Amino acid sequence: MLLAFWLVISPTTAGAWTLPQGTLKTFNGVTSSSASKRYDTHGVLQGPAVFNKILIQNWIEYGVTDAFTLVVAPQYVIAETGTVDGGRVNVSSFSMEAGGRLLLTQRLGMLSLQASAKSAGAFDMSISASGEGGRQYELRLLNGHGFKLAGHDAFFDIEFARRWIKRPRPDEYVLDMTLGLWVMRNDLIMLQGFSVFSGEGVRRPYEPYRQSKFEISLVHRFSRRLSLQSGYFTTPLGRNTVRETGFVATIWFQV
Repeated sequence: MLLAFWLVISPTTAGAWTLPQGTLKTFNGVTSSSASKRYDTHGVLQGPAVFNKILIQNWIEYGVTDAFTLVVAPQYVIAETGTVDGGRVNVSSFSMEAGGRLLLTQRLGMLSLQASAKSAGAFDMSISASGEGGRQYELRLLNGHGFKLAGHDAFFDIEFARRWIKRPRPDEYVLDMTLGLWVMRNDLIMLQGFSVFSGEGVRRPYEPYRQSKFEISLVHRFSRRLSLQSGYFTTPLGRNTVRETGFVATIWFQV
């Protein structure tokens, strides 16, 4: 129960575990990132490029029942993207995402299904060609497993999502994975991979794209209610996207 109680992957991607009935959790995070090079259509790094982003995210969860958790996620982004020679785009926008996560079964680990809708606004500017938002609907299948590793509590979570996005942005497929290890009583290390792939029917100003981010972070638990996550991420693989690197800081709080 302790492992499931503290398992939420990040402000943008929740794990397969649902919250106990009546439990409220909030995750308030800031991401600062930049890029000086860009992956071309063949996945080869080219440069220079201009990219800077500050993303403020709030992820709020409430356990309606032990098997169903409501999710609300407002976020705000300030970003600049473009080229050194000109053609830069500056964006500041707000979006709201809301949905729910339903526990399907515990016979195959924790298997859940999550559905959400997101308003036009803040999104991944490292992929956008011109800064336009777009309403999106997402369906996500999540599977989580808790286990022992070298005598320590650990977990693995894998998620696959399909996003339907208002044009001109293409639809997307998402694959997220997390490995977590409690190295000490109050310290959790997480290794995470976040991948997104453009779907069918890509139209200008977009080109077919893919992006794979790798993140390592440490979560320190100060009390039963309060924890702090700090981490670093980079983009080792991509196509028609920037090589984004940055830092993440997130406060986990349980009411």
